[in-house]
Amino acid sequence: MNLIKVLIFFLIFLVSACTHPSEQNVVNDEQELRELLDNFLQGASENSSEIHERFWDEELIYTGSDGRRVSKGDILSSLDNGGNQESEPEFIYHSEEVQIQLYGDTAVVAFRLVAESENDSLNYYNTGTFRKSDGEWRAVAWQATRIP
Repeated sequence: MNLIKVLIFFLIFLVSACTHPSEQNVVNDEQELRELLDNFLQGASENSSEIHERFWDEELIYTGSDGRRVSKGDILSSLDNGGNQESEPEFIYHSEEVQIQLYGDTAVVAFRLVAESENDSLNYYNTGTFRKSDGEWRAVAWQATRIP
């Protein structure tokens, strides 16, 4: 009887150890998301269609600070048709106050976006929901709110 209890306890321990992500995986995922965000903001400053292609999921729902909803296709079309073609970016973007919450293969990334130009600085709160698929994180939902 005691052997059965020990075996059951051991099996429960093994199952729980296999289903909970290790601290190392959490640290790696957080670091990967931070790097993805930093690379995206640098590429977005340059209106890089490649960086937008990599960052956004095909099923993206993006709600902008003006209340409009757009898809990944809409974003890519706006870059192809009239995106900033100047050599100098209109705005340089970076993130501050980044918070990342991981839920397995889903993550929520919230941060303050700072958009700086030669004569202006704009601030937005952004919240993105990411899904990890085939080893890559991509944003599936996005909400931007301008900070007055």
